[in-house]
Amino acid sequence: MPHITLEYSSNLDAALDMYGLCVALKNAAAATGVFPPAGIRVRTVACTHVVIADGDPRHGFIDISVRLRAGRTSQTKTEAADAIFCAATEFTAAHMAAHPFMLSLEMRDIDADLSRKTSSIRNYLPEDMA
Repeated sequence: MPHITLEYSSNLDAALDMYGLCVALKNAAAATGVFPPAGIRVRTVACTHVVIADGDPRHGFIDISVRLRAGRTSQTKTEAADAIFCAATEFTAAHMAAHPFMLSLEMRDIDADLSRKTSSIRNYLPEDMA
């Protein structure tokens, strides 16, 4: 954990390095010490049909959703959310300064009783990461 999902307006594909942003958010999440690096997942979903504010097609957005297993303190989650949002803000600052752009983040707990998962990824990671 966590699952970090970025929904974004597809007009940003030509303007921002979305893979680079994924790496920056993964690094920020790992640097908090709250999340085991082997469990961090970052992905993007481009939204092709978007209407923002007055409908101007130049408007763009990134909405970051961070889902994590329950059990962390409110302060720990606040600090982790701040660190991830700070990384996103820094990464997108130049774009924000020159274009109409919205950036948001929400962190929420996953209900463990309703969550199922399995994985073989740790079998393929370096020992210091698994």
